[in-house]
Amino acid sequence: MNPELALTQGTEQLGIKLTPEASRQILDYLALLCKWNKVYSLTAIEPEQMISHHVLDSLAVLPHLWPGNWLDVGCGPGLPGLILALVRPEWQFTLLDSNGKKTSFVQQTVIELGLLNVRVCQARVEAWRNEEKFDGVISRAFADVSEFTRLTKHLLGKNGGWAAMKGDPKPELTNLPAGVRMEKIIQLDVPGLNAARSLVILKATNA
Repeated sequence: MNPELALTQGTEQLGIKLTPEASRQILDYLALLCKWNKVYSLTAIEPEQMISHHVLDSLAVLPHLWPGNWLDVGCGPGLPGLILALVRPEWQFTLLDSNGKKTSFVQQTVIELGLLNVRVCQARVEAWRNEEKFDGVISRAFADVSEFTRLTKHLLGKNGGWAAMKGDPKPELTNLPAGVRMEKIIQLDVPGLNAARSLVILKATNA
């Protein structure tokens, strides 16, 4: 299917309305990803699957997030943070990854797309410090829920929350770290993705 048509149909199924500029930027992002991927192997997903497996998978969580300053941990080639930033230019996003090839790609994409609400950092999250705490911390393919919350708790704002993108998260929720509670599990239906997807929202109990 034509990528533009797949994007339009997929976002309609998700109930998300994209501006023409956001649609264009998403397609420009995919073009850059395909170009860089030939040299740097940033993703194993084939180009014809990138709309469903990368873009729509990232956008499916959008209705369940909240406005503010977000940290995307283990962002890889910018997922989900870069996609979310394109659709929510009024929110702020910091994209963090320890892989220099991936952060270089994300930084170049930010420059080429002219994004003002994204900054990119290369670091290991457990050693990384930020002056301002975050309203939300999200991850897509970073670690299990316990490890994710444990390694990022020092970066979460007082009233903030975690958003963990998962398949079936239940096995990971039996041994949460002290000071972390699971608030809800949201089942997601991602167009074109024949796999279980869910979003786990967690809060700090001492927040």
